[in-house]
Amino acid sequence: MKKLINNPQDVVRESLEGLALAHPDLVRVSFNPVYVVRRDAPVRGKVGVVSGGGSGHEPMHGGYVGRGMLDAAVPGAVFTSPTPDQIEAATRDADGGAGVLHIIKNYTGDILNFEMAAELCQMQGIDTEAVVINDDVAVENSLYTAGRRGVGATVLAEKICGAAAERGMPLKELAALCRRVNENSRSMGMALTSCTVPAAGKPTFTLGDDEMEMGIGIHGEPGRERMPVEGAREIVARMTEAILADLRLPSGHSAIAVVNGLGGTPLLELYLLYRELQRLLEARGVVIARRLVGNYITSLEMAGCSITLLHADEEALDLWDDPVVTPGLRWGA
Repeated sequence: MKKLINNPQDVVRESLEGLALAHPDLVRVSFNPVYVVRRDAPVRGKVGVVSGGGSGHEPMHGGYVGRGMLDAAVPGAVFTSPTPDQIEAATRDADGGAGVLHIIKNYTGDILNFEMAAELCQMQGIDTEAVVINDDVAVENSLYTAGRRGVGATVLAEKICGAAAERGMPLKELAALCRRVNENSRSMGMALTSCTVPAAGKPTFTLGDDEMEMGIGIHGEPGRERMPVEGAREIVARMTEAILADLRLPSGHSAIAVVNGLGGTPLLELYLLYRELQRLLEARGVVIARRLVGNYITSLEMAGCSITLLHADEEALDLWDDPVVTPGLRWGA
């Protein structure tokens, strides 16, 4: 294992210390229990937006804490759910008196621990709503999940709902908006290599030099098929066809598109993949109204990519364009 770390057991803590030092104007980091919160939290009269999950997917979630996105993020150990006490403390710190929305990726541990934390918070008079993101079309009932995994749509939900919360949208309406974003989003990923969890010290799985895994999960869970490596055009077509078969995005409609790197894929290749995606969607009559290309939800140093499409209405596009100021995403301010 070759990694730029000190002790494998200290990776998450030391990374969070670095996040706090690099962005003192945007975030505060608590270490007992561990969570990241926006510098000016709680914002009075505003619904708090909180998300979280295992570390190793940076910049998600701690990199999305700030104005126009998350009020707090709760990191677990690498690929491990955060604990209820972490989530409870982050929710309390994010609560400005208007309630808190929990955005949860569909992993069993995440759901159970967020549910326990919500019960504790509600006993203290904090109103909470939870929305589970389950946008991965690759497989059902993979490792860690019952049903579809939550992946790239999480970033879209955090941005759009964060903007709506900043505008003052009430909690019930915000939860309904988040559910619509999830229902109108689909994702699929693929991997060329495995990744190595620092505490394990060896790759999570193995792929031959001429193999790729279609439909991989962000923790290295198996996908749909292990097959010979293909060209970028064929890979994008496989993923996009699977997404469109499920999303049913009509010709003439608009989409927000994300071409996401899993941590080990250079931008040179990600932009090439985006080129193929836009050409394919244009041929289908689908308009990419907004796009992201880069590393937004990673899997340590895994080489590979994912594609996310959101069937976007005018409200979603308008909220997408609102200012956002976080360590990992910023525009308009």
